[in-house]
Amino acid sequence: MEETRKEFSFTTQFKESLRNYTRQTKWFIITPIIGLITAYIIVRYDVPQYLAQASIKVRNNESSEFDVFSDLDILSDEGSYAIEDEILGLSSQGNFMEVVKNLGLNLKVFGLGQVIDSEIYKNRPFTVNFIAPDSIINQSNYTFFIRISSNETFGLANKYDGDYKVYKFGSSVETPVGGMVITPNYSDYSSLYGNRYRVELRSVFFTAYSYRNRMQILPVQPGSSVLDVFLADPVLQKGKDIINELVRVHNVSTINAKRITADRTSDFIDQRIISIYSDLSAVDSTAEDFKSDRRVTDIGSQSALNMSEGVEVESQLQGVQIQLEMARSLKGIVETSQGNDILPTLEELGGGIAEATTTYNSLVEQRRRILESSSESNPMVRSLDQSLQTLRQNIESSLNSATNNLNLQANSLSQRMATINSRLYSAPRNERTLRDITRRQETKEALYLYLLQKREESQIAFASTEPNIIVIDSAYSLGGTVGLDPKLIYLAAIFLGMLIPFGIIYINDLLDTKIHSKIDLERIVGDVPILGELPKLGKKDRKLVRLKDRSTFAEAIRILRTNLDYVLSDKLKKTTGKTVLITSSISGEGKTLIASNLALIIATSNKKVLLIGADIRNPSLGNFYGKLKKEADREMGSQNKGLTEYLHNKSIGLNEIVSSHEIEGISVDVIFSGKIPPNPAELILSERLGYLFDKVSEKYDYIIIDSAPMMLVADTISIAKYADQTLYVTKAAYTEKRVIDYPIKVKKEGKITNLAFIVNNVKAADLGYGGSYGYGYNKKKKWWQFRKAS
Repeated sequence: MEETRKEFSFTTQFKESLRNYTRQTKWFIITPIIGLITAYIIVRYDVPQYLAQASIKVRNNESSEFDVFSDLDILSDEGSYAIEDEILGLSSQGNFMEVVKNLGLNLKVFGLGQVIDSEIYKNRPFTVNFIAPDSIINQSNYTFFIRISSNETFGLANKYDGDYKVYKFGSSVETPVGGMVITPNYSDYSSLYGNRYRVELRSVFFTAYSYRNRMQILPVQPGSSVLDVFLADPVLQKGKDIINELVRVHNVSTINAKRITADRTSDFIDQRIISIYSDLSAVDSTAEDFKSDRRVTDIGSQSALNMSEGVEVESQLQGVQIQLEMARSLKGIVETSQGNDILPTLEELGGGIAEATTTYNSLVEQRRRILESSSESNPMVRSLDQSLQTLRQNIESSLNSATNNLNLQANSLSQRMATINSRLYSAPRNERTLRDITRRQETKEALYLYLLQKREESQIAFASTEPNIIVIDSAYSLGGTVGLDPKLIYLAAIFLGMLIPFGIIYINDLLDTKIHSKIDLERIVGDVPILGELPKLGKKDRKLVRLKDRSTFAEAIRILRTNLDYVLSDKLKKTTGKTVLITSSISGEGKTLIASNLALIIATSNKKVLLIGADIRNPSLGNFYGKLKKEADREMGSQNKGLTEYLHNKSIGLNEIVSSHEIEGISVDVIFSGKIPPNPAELILSERLGYLFDKVSEKYDYIIIDSAPMMLVADTISIAKYADQTLYVTKAAYTEKRVIDYPIKVKKEGKITNLAFIVNNVKAADLGYGGSYGYGYNKKKKWWQFRKAS
């Protein structure tokens, strides 16, 4: 049985939840329609975007054409080239600003249409020339409108709906950004008379920033050096031109940077050649003077054996001295250079010096490109300065280490040579002296020839400079548009149109804390009976039922009466004096309305009914029986004599406060509340109240008590002990769910007996378990409905 009831409760709750949505069917139709209309407007007024794309390949710069000293193995593999660096360089703000200037993208011309405005990229009907310097125009923002008036004149306005002032083509026009001259591009404008155009001038920086954010540069696959470049724009040709020009500008920039590095390397080599040539000339002069003064020609045969042993050592010493000379020279360049100058790259010294020099030059070039469009306060410039400082210190440290190592090697070889020379000690002094001169002469000569070779290689590399990027496919389009898909927009509009009312209803139900129907109340009260639901009354509906009343409200009161009779007959054996207390949580929930109509409906079944207004703090019964109350007061010769006066004045008899009334053919006796007393709680506790109920129980079949709200005052608790049944009134969409716990708690404490609930003011759609009262009672037909008489 319990499982059946739980299953029924679940089914009922599910149906109730479902009805919350089905009752709002109109919104599930209206909102998708609104969504479709909105989607149509979006699609109709959306500017189509066309995708331009290109494919490029990035050269691997690990082996630079300027590494003329690579045979000395200075570079290591630590400085591998990163594709991400090239992408950042290609998409730099400086490159985009150069593209905007070259293509004139900061000036746009739109043809005004009925629905959308179309940009005219090429074949514009006129040309706009500003007289102000480019430095001002490139930072300016100005929008104006042009209307073609004739072949010689045009109109200009600063607002869309502004007045057009007529000017001649070619004349100077004063604007907020200085003078401007508009020249015609067509000889005949007869087909364009009256056409209007919008001209927008925007700053180069922000125009470049806009295109930079819209462009995508992606590798075709991770780690690949082939990149795809994408740009969506309303004008397809403009998108293609931007991509092609960006690649060209970037290649020009990188070639210029390489040539700067090449110039620095050539300058270094030329300086060393001059220095070495001077040293070589001095050694040659010394050798010539020595042979001339000492008349020495050939003394090699005298020390042939010792010389053969020293040849290898001498060769090694020459190599070490070359490297030592190069290291000292580069160290001098590093120590004497100022600022962030390009350093020459050398391969002979090892230890990662050439690699560090190459990295240093790359950062110097990157810093220079950033400073073209920014200042030294830029965080990226500061970061590069720190990196350059660190690299410079590392280079100096590496050079010091290399110099020390080479000195150690030279000293070691010199010691070996000293040993060899000691063997030749017995040879003539002339031989030793000439040998020293010859060795220095050969060393300088070898270095001189080496530098001559490298200068030629550098000049060849300079002449064959190649860009970093190779264009595989110039900018092209696969056709069609990108961006908004009309089908998806319409589907999304329908989906959101269904989702929005669903979400609103769900959230509203989730946050709703009020009772709306019998089902809501059943979830809270559990086994406590609910005797009835009363429909909501309109402003024009009668508040009191009549005899033979067939309205929905009257039928609901009759159902309440039937359920009340069943409950009382099941619990009470007496047939008269059945006392029913009607209360609520707070005022305004309809307890007086229900008490009044319940008394009338019970009276229609030939029962003697007494209605007592026990809410002596805020009497409401007079609102329903006001006219009858005045008549009763006149007949009884008193004013406002009621329950309060009876409890306060023992001389007043019961018959003095009971007034009989006939309402629409229904007879009922009423005890009004009387005047509002200063001590209502004490009066309710009076013994005369119990005496009153004892007396009226003997005379009346039903006593209906309209009591005060239970949560506001203690009067109802005091009266409840005289009642056989307590009816607790709740009002749909008014009573909070949390307050229902209070009467349940009071019942458990035994302060009230036989508690039952009533739901008042229920909407017709919420009455019963998914249905409504009526069954043909006073149902009004729609104008299109017809029914034959039965």
